[in-house]
Amino acid sequence: MATCDRGGSRREGVMRVSSQDVTVVALLADPDAPTEIAQRMAQTLPDRLADKSGQGRRFDVEVVSEPFTAGAEDPPTLMRRIMDRGREGNWDIVVALTDLPLHSHGRKLVVDLSHEHGLALLSLPPLGGFRLQTRARQAVEEAVLSLAGLQATGAEGPAGSQPLRGPFIGRLAPIHPGQVGEEEIADLRYVVSGPRGYLRVLGGMVRANRPWRLVPGLSKALAAALATGAVATVNSTIWNLATSLSTPRLVIATVGSVAVMIGWLIVDANLWHRTDEVSPEARNRAALYNASTVVTVGIGVIVCYVGLLVINLVWALFILNDRVFASTTRTPLHATEYLTLSWFVASVATVGGALGSGLESDEAIRAAAYSKREQERRSLLQDEGTSG
Repeated sequence: MATCDRGGSRREGVMRVSSQDVTVVALLADPDAPTEIAQRMAQTLPDRLADKSGQGRRFDVEVVSEPFTAGAEDPPTLMRRIMDRGREGNWDIVVALTDLPLHSHGRKLVVDLSHEHGLALLSLPPLGGFRLQTRARQAVEEAVLSLAGLQATGAEGPAGSQPLRGPFIGRLAPIHPGQVGEEEIADLRYVVSGPRGYLRVLGGMVRANRPWRLVPGLSKALAAALATGAVATVNSTIWNLATSLSTPRLVIATVGSVAVMIGWLIVDANLWHRTDEVSPEARNRAALYNASTVVTVGIGVIVCYVGLLVINLVWALFILNDRVFASTTRTPLHATEYLTLSWFVASVATVGGALGSGLESDEAIRAAAYSKREQERRSLLQDEGTSG
């Protein structure tokens, strides 16, 4: 990495470069997913920035993994932390990435920029749950080029007065400029709002939680579900019930068992977010966190349900005797009966798994359901509530 000469590099609208025409960019990322995204991004970011900026400029990109959001969620405080951290490093520009949803003036923050100090704060959830790596890279590219004073479009004028451009701020994206307070470090802010913005933030929060990790994280609950399914598959009463149930009733059994499992996990592990604040913003934020919890746990439970259905079907194909089944239920054992039985047994086993989840520790369930930063945030809130 080139040595950075920071003399005179803090004037707004001036290209920030080292003495060797190299702009040093630090990606300050929260641990876990933001760090992984930053590390993948850093592999191609220098070349992409050089191509977009032109003028023979070069960029060095360094990834720094630190929990810079610990104990704080308000953008002004985080921007001050980023500014203090930037003074400690030999960097021209600092772009901070977090997977926590941030709010400002009742809106969900996407990115804050300070052209005077060469800082940017990017919240990943508002970028949505799909194509996150690409959207994050586009956002970081536009932020760096804006902070460096080189908009890719060649626009002139003070960098702080120019809007971000490119695919990150597209016509179809629910991202628009937001209000910035007079005492804040930031001079440009982008937020999302409306139903589309809400859904993008919710999708981004669910993706940050990685719901697929819930399956291996509930080993005791899965063991209970598998045991319940194995026993139910060879139970003659279950055979008679399965053959007598219509498709609508099987669907109701599925929805009911999944809902029981979701509710049990949330209540038993104390995953429901409560707030003592009475402001509409605090209540909306709590509702958003709870919605992400329900969707995250729901996706994990549905994945478990499908897995149980497949395992029960394989077990039924191996263990059932068509003559015994037919003599008990007066129904021939064909493909439809195998599928119907496995479907119903999956619902029964899911309820058994819900009871088995009580054997899991609350910490294990939270670790499976939440991202690292969200775990730390909730742990801090719980400690504050206990001490209060």
